[in-house]
Amino acid sequence: MAATRKVKIPEGVTVRIEGNLVKVQGPKGMLMRDMYYPNVSLAIADKEMTITTESRRKKILAVCGTFAAHLQNMCTGVTKGYQYRMKVVYSHFPIQLKIAGDRIEVGNFLGEKRSRFARIEKDVKVALGADEVTITGIDKESVGKTAANIEHATRIRERDPRVFQDGVYTVERV
Repeated sequence: MAATRKVKIPEGVTVRIEGNLVKVQGPKGMLMRDMYYPNVSLAIADKEMTITTESRRKKILAVCGTFAAHLQNMCTGVTKGYQYRMKVVYSHFPIQLKIAGDRIEVGNFLGEKRSRFARIEKDVKVALGADEVTITGIDKESVGKTAANIEHATRIRERDPRVFQDGVYTVERV
């Protein structure tokens, strides 16, 4: 056996493997992920997930570590959840944020007449404060992707970024 990675399953979390699909269920909800890679196998024993491979190739060893990290993030998500705090920064024109369905509308960014939009990923909750945006969810990738979408929507183009530092920026990840 060339590599073995182990991930402890926390109390109150159940993990099931159905073919290539791994289901993690906890107090905050359920996450599913397709985890297949050739020569990598997953097993559950004694409240512990085991990722093993017989190969000694670097790429396959790296996949074992990646699967372990995904499983750890899924267990953390269904027990504690993830939260990103973002700060709205403007010096020239006040930025107006609105939630419109599955998107965030960024209005009056740098005085532009047209609004910019950022997509909210599935199963992610967004709360707007005065100058703050709070993004919460159980899937780390979806929460991070939503924060990235908002930052990308308020990217400065064709202006000096040293002068125009307006935007919505991530300030805390919990």
